[in-house]
Amino acid sequence: MLDSRREIGRHRRQQRVRKQVLGTDLRPRICVYRSVKHIYAQVISDEKGVTLVSVSTLSPTLKDKLKTTKGVAAAKQVGQLLAQACKEKNISSVVFDRNGFLYHGRVKALAEALREAGFKF
Repeated sequence: MLDSRREIGRHRRQQRVRKQVLGTDLRPRICVYRSVKHIYAQVISDEKGVTLVSVSTLSPTLKDKLKTTKGVAAAKQVGQLLAQACKEKNISSVVFDRNGFLYHGRVKALAEALREAGFKF
């Protein structure tokens, strides 16, 4: 149930973006979710309906490294770890799904970290 106008607006943006963005086996979708304290990213194949890779600030490898799970620096670390995990699974070309969030701040930092690692959107 969507309670606030903010949630309703994000849900509308999410649906509008999701109409155009579709992940395939050759080019999976990176879905980003950002909460107040954490940021999550998944690589999803929509053809099979399977999550291929999942990374967040709660991941055991990042949890100890991060001073705080909030902020742009943490999002950049998540992007770098996601890039490493994708390269292990031979994924180099993806579609970026911002999930209704504005493309700035933490979402932008995660995307730029992926681009620096050589990913193409």
